[in-house]
Amino acid sequence: AAWSPAWSQNWPNKSIRIIVPQGAGGSTDQVARPLAKLLSDELGQSVFVENRPGSGSVNGTDVAAKSAPNGNTFLAVAVSFAVSPSIYKKLPYDVNKDFEPVTQLASFPNVLVVSSSLPIKNVKELIAYAKANPGKLNYGSSGIGSGTHLSMELFKYMAGVEIMHVPYKSGALSVNALLANEVQVNLATISTAIPHVKSGKLRALAVSGKTSVPLLPGIPTLNESGVTGYEYDSWIALLAPAKTPRVILEKISSATSKAVQSAEMKTILDMEGARPVGSTPEEFNQFLKSEIVRWQKVAEFANIQPE
Repeated sequence: AAWSPAWSQNWPNKSIRIIVPQGAGGSTDQVARPLAKLLSDELGQSVFVENRPGSGSVNGTDVAAKSAPNGNTFLAVAVSFAVSPSIYKKLPYDVNKDFEPVTQLASFPNVLVVSSSLPIKNVKELIAYAKANPGKLNYGSSGIGSGTHLSMELFKYMAGVEIMHVPYKSGALSVNALLANEVQVNLATISTAIPHVKSGKLRALAVSGKTSVPLLPGIPTLNESGVTGYEYDSWIALLAPAKTPRVILEKISSATSKAVQSAEMKTILDMEGARPVGSTPEEFNQFLKSEIVRWQKVAEFANIQPE
């Protein structure tokens, strides 16, 4: 990406699409839409979101990988992008070679919730209950290889417990399953779980990130709750097709960094319990490489067989 042809100096001279490889309404989409609006203002060019769901984000990601590297197409990805090489035998693209890193937009801790009907008030009690009742507890996720799946497998590994995995098509559906007692535990996104925590139907035990979350006062981290060293943040980032000129990557990265730090974006991220990041392409590249390696290890622990 070191080479920048003359035409790239005039970028952007056409409308820009951000492909979201999930359906409308998911957390990636909820960040990408306001981002597109802020980037339109910042770059003086129309920026729009195109939802391309299917095959657990593979379809939309493949469309982006095969798009011209001319600065007119970008891809908004979540942690599942870093997980996919560990859970799919054959991907139609190479996560390491077919994309240029642009920036990490935001970081999202999840929250460990249980049904209020369970006699469990904290993480230590959950671990004790799981050990005393093997095979009794199930947890829901938003699909095989999703952040909600692997973060829970990481918890099981570090806590030494057996809790059965039940995948659903979305995070919202997996929380509905928890409300209906089809599953008893969930490491859910904060925005999905919080209305049910406030209504008293679900009990929040701990948050998954490095620090506690203002939206959930008094709720400790998993690391503070006895699962020492546990840390999981979901994230959303922007990628470009490989060979996108360097000058374009720098321009979009700096415009995006400005957008995620804006008051408007902070309000949106606060509602998700998230924090803005806005890293440089180099910083995000380092982070992405470390995430790919980390989730490969978790997939091995979880014995996830590549599909």
